Amino acid sequence: MLYTILITLLIVAICLALLGIRMLLIKGGRFPNGHVSGNKTLRDKGISCVQSQDREARQKSGFSIDELEKKTLK
Repeated sequence: MLYTILITLLIVAICLALLGIRMLLIKGGRFPNGHVSGNKTLRDKGISCVQSQDREARQKSGFSIDELEKKTLK
């Protein structure tokens, strides 16, 4: 049991070290942006993050539930 836990911790430590190589070895290095808005190809195709799309849709008038309820009550 202890042997399995130690092997697992070793594997996790190696994986974290490999993920952090860019940060550790390159001056000013940082983890790559994995967010959709950080991908130039997706931005060129007009694809954006769901959270951004939701925020834009909520800002447009006529799409909020309050506005729709007001229109149906009139």
